[in-house]
Amino acid sequence: MINLFSEGAYLVNGTTLVKESDKEQLNQLVGNVPAKEEAAKNTIAYGILKEHNTSGNMEKLQIKFDKLTSHDITFVGIIQTARASGIEKFPVPYVLTNCHNSLCAVGGTINEDDHMFGLTAAKKYGGMYVPPHQAVIHQFAREMLAGGGKMILGSDSHTRYGALGTMAMGEGGPELVKQLLNRTYDINMPGVVGIYLKGKPAKGVGPQDVALAIIGAVFEKGYVNNKVMEFVGPGVSNLSADFRIGVDVMTTETTCLSSIWRTDDTIKEFYEIHGREEEYKELNPGAVAYYDGIVEVDLDKVKPMIAMPFHPSNTYTIEEVNANLEDILADVEKRALVSLDGAVDYSLQSKIRNGKLYVDQGIIAGCAGGGYENICEAANILKGASIGSNEFTLSVYPASTPIYMELVKNGAVADLMATGAIVKTAFCGPCFGAGDTPANNAFSIRHSTRNFPNREGSKLQSGQISSVALMDARSIAATAANQGYLTPATDVEASDFIPKYHFDKTIYENRVFDSKGVADPSVEIQFGPNIKDWPEMSALPENMLLKVVSEIHDPVTTTDELIPSGETSSYRSNPLGLAEFALSRKDPAYVGLAKEVQTAQKAIEAGECPEEAFPEVKPMLDKIKEMYADVNKTNLGIGSTIFAVKPGDGSAREQAASCQKVLGGWANIANEYATKRYRSNLINWGMLPFTIEEGKLPFKNKDYIFIPDIKMAVEDKLTKIPAYVVNEGMKEITLTLGELTDDEREIILKGCLINYYRN
Repeated sequence: MINLFSEGAYLVNGTTLVKESDKEQLNQLVGNVPAKEEAAKNTIAYGILKEHNTSGNMEKLQIKFDKLTSHDITFVGIIQTARASGIEKFPVPYVLTNCHNSLCAVGGTINEDDHMFGLTAAKKYGGMYVPPHQAVIHQFAREMLAGGGKMILGSDSHTRYGALGTMAMGEGGPELVKQLLNRTYDINMPGVVGIYLKGKPAKGVGPQDVALAIIGAVFEKGYVNNKVMEFVGPGVSNLSADFRIGVDVMTTETTCLSSIWRTDDTIKEFYEIHGREEEYKELNPGAVAYYDGIVEVDLDKVKPMIAMPFHPSNTYTIEEVNANLEDILADVEKRALVSLDGAVDYSLQSKIRNGKLYVDQGIIAGCAGGGYENICEAANILKGASIGSNEFTLSVYPASTPIYMELVKNGAVADLMATGAIVKTAFCGPCFGAGDTPANNAFSIRHSTRNFPNREGSKLQSGQISSVALMDARSIAATAANQGYLTPATDVEASDFIPKYHFDKTIYENRVFDSKGVADPSVEIQFGPNIKDWPEMSALPENMLLKVVSEIHDPVTTTDELIPSGETSSYRSNPLGLAEFALSRKDPAYVGLAKEVQTAQKAIEAGECPEEAFPEVKPMLDKIKEMYADVNKTNLGIGSTIFAVKPGDGSAREQAASCQKVLGGWANIANEYATKRYRSNLINWGMLPFTIEEGKLPFKNKDYIFIPDIKMAVEDKLTKIPAYVVNEGMKEITLTLGELTDDEREIILKGCLINYYRN
């Protein structure tokens, strides 16, 4: 089904793969074989990156994007940061969608206040504004923004439009601020991995099945981590545009940097349907293209898949699960002991009824599941059936109003609702815990993007637990037709006829505000009481004393665990208010400990003695002064840090870092960072992204770490940073800082991106 090459490979004429080591076959096919460094320039990704690079050096990229996009739990913070840095106009098209806080009622008026902030900002600075319920962020981008050979940057991790020929990346808000201020996105040239598709999916197999098969094969190995996934091979032509889009959006869950696909007449038709045929561009790799690795996908052999709790990479075929129920469910429960820290009792084996797995809830939604073809296929499978009157429920969210309108016109909505399913408006809530939270101990199957702990909305700290498995819409519909008993779509007979899609842009013309790029400085930004400015942040001190205030030993820590999703989204326009939720589901003691340490730093900033404000640091400072007599309140910063094995998987939202910063965080310490975007978020908020060698930690939670001359170390571009664990003595350790660009060093020295631009 999935084969990972153990070495790089050449793709010849877009069809034939030859491993790098097979020189004889290469010579037979090509004759004069180009060096791999030259052949790597023949990838689609290289060509697009070259067109957008402003540095003149393809090893050190400085990218300017064509368009930007954000949603309503990120755009307020982004625009507030840009305003503090002096923005006057959006320099490129910037679309503000409202698909995350559409239904979240926590906090009274504050969600709609954010929307009104967005509308007035779009008018003032020359952007676009998509009102709630019109479209989820990524579907609107597919319909109205994507273009062949273009690049789009979004403040949502699932910013992926590669199937349409657009290289798109999801990053934290500060990276969008840089683009708004005419700066660049700076990265080393990424590796490019070929995703070679061959064959054709069987009836009943959908895009989520293909995506989960790939994720399961590559995630744990880090095979595509921070690389570009380039989809090539003859199998691409056997997939519809919707199918490709459905696979593409899930590439985020592999931890890749971005994705791009070869394009053909199928994609050309997509642009024609949406009235934007001029945006189509045929994209293919060159005659001989070199890839740093190959993921070979035999589409013929992909079966209906399921990603069991609590990660999209925890994959099985549905057939495997049904054949080995007790063993697989017991294994999931065992893994959950790590993810859930034993905070609640968790049992899946209780879901076995008469030897079958019973599911409490099905959801087809958002940027992954809410596509036109997914819902048509689900309606075909469910036509004439009943979902029953027991616990099982089914909700369907078309990804945009134009899709919803077409489903109404062709009868699919009527067919779904007749079964007992509920069809709702475009909304991302089921994907991040702001809608359709199941009952305690319930089990939900979803065609959405993630199934991390608590992402469905339950709260461990309140003794609640429910869980999500990811599946394709087709098998969710088959399970619904079987009234909640897990069933692969390949086990049911149904029509596979999909009516031709007709895109009606009228609803957007009537409701979406589009400035056409014209700013109106006379417009006053509309603020609500929850929209707060960023607090003042200090520059990097000469010396630093850190207290470890959380220690996390999970194999991977998601951004949802660093700052929970769900109802906390309502507070994302209030930096200090949101920070109260930091690590609340993972380590409830974190906020209190961080704020205690912060009192010492606040005393320093006020010219007072930190020992008096926070007496706990006095013996630490006394011990430090035995070796560093000149350390005092004029050259010292005191703050907090956390240790996590591998933090930052999942969402791009910057608040995973900024919440730590506003609580006095100066650094993270990790064995490695799960994603480039989380490490970038730390840097942009002036936090040091330290790593430490894997193995036994030289410190523990609540220990203090002293880092002398840290400012000089950053200025001098040191990568090995000497430090000391301070308790009864001074135990020397080494922290690694890793590669930083000159701009990133300057941001850290200034204290955060806002200070960097302000100065």
